[in-house]
Amino acid sequence: MTRILPGVIAMAAIVVASNILVQHLFGQWLTWGAFTYPFAFLVTDVMNRVYGPSAARKVVFAGFVTGVACSLVGTQIMGEFGPLVTLRVAVASGLAFLTAQLLDVAIFDRLRDGKWWRAPAASTLIGGTVDTAIFFAIAFSASLTFLEPGNDVGWANEVLPLLGSGPDAPLWMSLALADWLVKTAIALIALVPFRLIVTKLSPNPA
Repeated sequence: MTRILPGVIAMAAIVVASNILVQHLFGQWLTWGAFTYPFAFLVTDVMNRVYGPSAARKVVFAGFVTGVACSLVGTQIMGEFGPLVTLRVAVASGLAFLTAQLLDVAIFDRLRDGKWWRAPAASTLIGGTVDTAIFFAIAFSASLTFLEPGNDVGWANEVLPLLGSGPDAPLWMSLALADWLVKTAIALIALVPFRLIVTKLSPNPA
């Protein structure tokens, strides 16, 4: 456990920071949390490369527990329109994180013997896509209103041009697309620190 403690701490810090920063807008389509959360995949991939999939899954579960704790705290904090974290958002966040991160671990492990960049790039891109799809659909789709009838998500289903200039779509789809684009960009940028960190921690980074 001691060897993966830095990974556990890093994952917990990213999850806590993201839960705080998601409350603050960055432009029209994003929150500041969109820029910190994707680094959870970097932590998972480094742990997977250096210590293997079992250690990576332990770090993921530590992040999941931290996220659940943040959600529980958020449900008790009242904002202008109700609790900062609704039941739908809490369920969406936990399910998206756990599913995407465990998928990341599995894909990375499957590709670990290829070129050094292929496993982290593929696992993070696929994991990030799944994370975005699960979170935004469960949290905001009008078709899943039955999950929390008392939670009005009408604002998220207002039909507007996609990202302000595309075809008409519910607002939550613009939010999801913007989030996915940020995840994709950070996944590519994070290949640099991934290589540097793994090279430092492991004698065989390939």
